[in-house]
Amino acid sequence: MDTKLRIFMTGVGGQGTLTATNLLAQAVLDCGIDVTAGEIHGMAQRGGVVESALLIGLASPKIGHGEADVILGFEPLETLRALPYLKPGGIVLSSTEYIPPLAVCTGKAENPPLEIIKEKIDACAGKAYYLPCQSLGLEAGAVQSGNIAMLGALCATGCIPLKPEELAETIKSAMKPKIADINLKALELGVKAIS
Repeated sequence: MDTKLRIFMTGVGGQGTLTATNLLAQAVLDCGIDVTAGEIHGMAQRGGVVESALLIGLASPKIGHGEADVILGFEPLETLRALPYLKPGGIVLSSTEYIPPLAVCTGKAENPPLEIIKEKIDACAGKAYYLPCQSLGLEAGAVQSGNIAMLGALCATGCIPLKPEELAETIKSAMKPKIADINLKALELGVKAIS
């Protein structure tokens, strides 16, 4: 396997960004592919920014500006903030549903409209996919499983060497049955969301 791929993942604390990173890394490993994963910023408290990196076929877990082949944004504003990491023509998958940061909740700042965020993403991405992660998670049975819907969508794009069925096997082996069932449903919803 000669694929080299840098994936930058971002969201807010409590969304499961690090869980998604670890699960995706395990699924890639389960397929016999070398992978390195790590947090870029220390783990944030609920509501704070969480960023991580997953590198396939590369050794360093660090991604610099202009190096990410893929950005997974579990929250639209954090997707926008991560765009400097995207390489020209890279791929972006972003949630369309906000989780307002503290400054927005207290009225000290405003989220930019989703249309503006999409314009900025579309201006620098070779391809962009948008899905309502929280709604898909709720439909599956738990809002937190929206991150698995995003991973399902990522697998369905064909831009990584991992099929949705392979990710499903890792979910079954890594999670308790009840939690696995919810996440398998979320995975399926994520695949359908971009098909």
